[in-house]
Amino acid sequence: MESQLGLLNLWNQGDVVTRGVAILLLGMSVASWMVIIIKALNLRRHAAQARQTEGFWHSADFAEGVNKLGTDPSNPFRALAIDGREATAHHHAQPQLHDQMGASEWLTRSLRNSIDESTARMQSGLAVLASVGSTAPFVGLFGTVWGIYHALLSISAAGQATIDKVAGPVGETLVMTALGLAVAIPAVLGYNALVRGNKGVIMKLNRFAHDLHAYFLTGARVSASGGANVVSMKKG
Repeated sequence: MESQLGLLNLWNQGDVVTRGVAILLLGMSVASWMVIIIKALNLRRHAAQARQTEGFWHSADFAEGVNKLGTDPSNPFRALAIDGREATAHHHAQPQLHDQMGASEWLTRSLRNSIDESTARMQSGLAVLASVGSTAPFVGLFGTVWGIYHALLSISAAGQATIDKVAGPVGETLVMTALGLAVAIPAVLGYNALVRGNKGVIMKLNRFAHDLHAYFLTGARVSASGGANVVSMKKG
C-alpha cells in the first residue's frame, strides 16, 4: 500500500518547497506538451500547404493561383506569393529611394523578409521546449535534495534512524528526479523533431521563393534541371 501511495505520501509529508517544485514540474510538462501538439499540427498544415504550390503554378493567372493556395492568412506560401506581387508592383509604380536598387535586389529582399517573418512564427514557442529540456532535470534534482534534507530532519527529530525509517522517505524524494527526467525527455525530443520539421518547411519556402523571383522578373519558373519552364500564368 505504501508503494501505491508513494507520491501521495511525498505530497503530504513535503513542505512548501517540495510541493512548489512538484507544481512547477507539472506546469513545465503541460507547457511543453501544449507547444509540441500545437507546433506539430502547424507543421502538418504547412506540409499540406506546400503541396498546394504545384496547383499554384498550374493556374491560368496569378489571382487563381493565390486562391488555390487557400485563404488561411497564416499560410507562409500564400504570404510569400502576395508579398512578391506587392513588392514588384510597388517597385515599378512609386519612384522612391529604393529605385536605386534593381528590381531583382528589391524583390529578393522582400521575399527574404517574408520568409524571415514566417520562420519567426514557426520557431515561436521552441524556446519553451529548450528551456524545459535543459532545466527540468535540475529542478527535479533540487526537489530530491530538498526532500532528502527535509526527510532527514524529520527522522532526526523522531530519534529513529533505522533503515526502514530512512529508506521510505528518502526513496520517495528520489521520485522528484525521475519526474524531472520525465518532463525533460519529451521536451528535448519534441524540440529536435520540430526543428527538423521547420527546416523542411523553410527549405520548401526558399524553393518557392526562388521560383517566384524568376517568375516576377522573367515570366518563367526555373525548373529543377536549371532550365526555364515557362508557365502560362498571367501576372494578374
